[in-house]
Amino acid sequence: MDKKRILAEKIKLYLQMFPAVAVIGPRQCGKSTLVQAVAPDWKYYDLERPDDYQLISSDPLGFFSRQRDKVIIDEAQQFPELFQVLRGVIDQDRKAVGRFILTGSSSPEIVKGLSESLAGRIATIELWPFKMVEFCDQPLPAIYDLLINRSTTLTQLTELRTSISVSQMYEHWLLGGYPEPRIKGKENSAFHGIWMDEYFADYIRRDIQRLFPRINTHNFRLFIQSLSFCSGKIINQSSLARALEITSVTTKEYLDILHNTFIWRDLRSFEKNSLKKVQKMPKGFFRDQGILHHLLKLDDLDRLMVHPEAGASFESFVIEEVIRGFQCTLQAGIEFDFYRTRDKSEIDLIVDGPFGIIPIE
Repeated sequence: MDKKRILAEKIKLYLQMFPAVAVIGPRQCGKSTLVQAVAPDWKYYDLERPDDYQLISSDPLGFFSRQRDKVIIDEAQQFPELFQVLRGVIDQDRKAVGRFILTGSSSPEIVKGLSESLAGRIATIELWPFKMVEFCDQPLPAIYDLLINRSTTLTQLTELRTSISVSQMYEHWLLGGYPEPRIKGKENSAFHGIWMDEYFADYIRRDIQRLFPRINTHNFRLFIQSLSFCSGKIINQSSLARALEITSVTTKEYLDILHNTFIWRDLRSFEKNSLKKVQKMPKGFFRDQGILHHLLKLDDLDRLMVHPEAGASFESFVIEEVIRGFQCTLQAGIEFDFYRTRDKSEIDLIVDGPFGIIPIE
């Protein structure tokens, strides 16, 4: 079952502007499928395949002397030296655009490589599991472009309608958007839970143990499980540390790892003073509610609806959908925060961009 990804058009546009485009995101969210669909005639190399890794890593300069453009390199973080080499290749013909596509999963190496070695030479796009409209075969709702357009009228906004049913919305909230379990799970209901178990085992083994070898993986697993009861709430790192009998430093490290590996999203407090934004406690949630519900052992909508965490989960689901919607547009410079007063009045999401400030409740 092929599903159209909204970001495909954005990748094509960026390839007309930049020498290279990087598509980053969590494992199994559909990066490889997407980039090969965008550029089906390009040469494709996967650095998690031993033969491809050996071919490129043994002589990267020789490789790029033969493959100067129309090249896809999947899981680029496996060979960190690639970014510096690619910089030199791009600089030999700086005006040429649309030459390379890189993909990367959870890794500090790819973030560092993109920001340091390839700054100004590459556009980065974050891909996520299916957005609800993607799974339901619908286009991106017009509301995002309307909100970005300062001349939009209230009448235009109130006339918007959706063709997605309530039952479709609840199903996507319950199961999340990872492509394989959503598609194959329709044929075998047990597949979704089995896939999630394997996904977490793979995440710990291939990402956490490889990238952060000194981390106690047992404690990290317990931390993730405990965090399932904090999703969608203000995160008091000191209280969380005391409850788990770990240090506040370790708590912050674990949260940073989960955020940087696309499992968890931090929302900072909306402050015009950037120092205050950093100092105030963030709000956080699992980016995919299917992962959260698996951790909470919820595989049935009826049980989910009466669960104590249902309200926070649904709020997080809506916020993540809205954030992804804005990220599908070509508007740059958008920040996402939340706002809470001293008397605990709260605005769930603040969208702050060149178009102004949009509070969403």
